[in-house]
Amino acid sequence: MNVFTTDRPEAQISRVLSLIGQPARIQILMILGRQAACVCHLEAALGMRQASISQHLMVLRKAGLVTTQRDGRNIFYHLSKPEVVDVLNQAAQLAGIETESLRPLTLQPIAGCPCPQCNPDMDPKLTCQNTGSNRRKR
Repeated sequence: MNVFTTDRPEAQISRVLSLIGQPARIQILMILGRQAACVCHLEAALGMRQASISQHLMVLRKAGLVTTQRDGRNIFYHLSKPEVVDVLNQAAQLAGIETESLRPLTLQPIAGCPCPQCNPDMDPKLTCQNTGSNRRKR
C-alpha cells in the first residue's frame, strides 16, 4: 500500500494527509526527521506503549514514508521521504502554530531512554531492555 501509486493527484495528496494526520504519527515523523530512532527511543520520547508505536510505524512503513535498518539487535526507523517534515512545519504555520513548539520532539538525549543513541556508553546487550513496557511488568 504505497500512497504514491493512486491514479489521481488529489487522491494521493488526500491519502498522505490522512495517514500523517494523527497526532502520534506527527510526533513520530518529527522525531525521525531529526535522526533515525528505535522503538524504545520513541517509547521514551512519547510516553506511549510499544504496541501502539509499532502499529503507527507499520502504517507509516506501508505508506512508504518510513523505512527500517537493522543495527545488531536494534531496528532503526528512518524517514524515506524527509520532505514530510517540511509539510508538517507548513501545516503548523497554517494552523497558527510556531514551528518552534514542535522542537521538543527532536531533543536528545532523553532522560531514562535506554536506546543506544541516548546511552552510547551502555553495553549494547542492555540497550532497549528497560523500556516503559518492561518497567510496568515488574
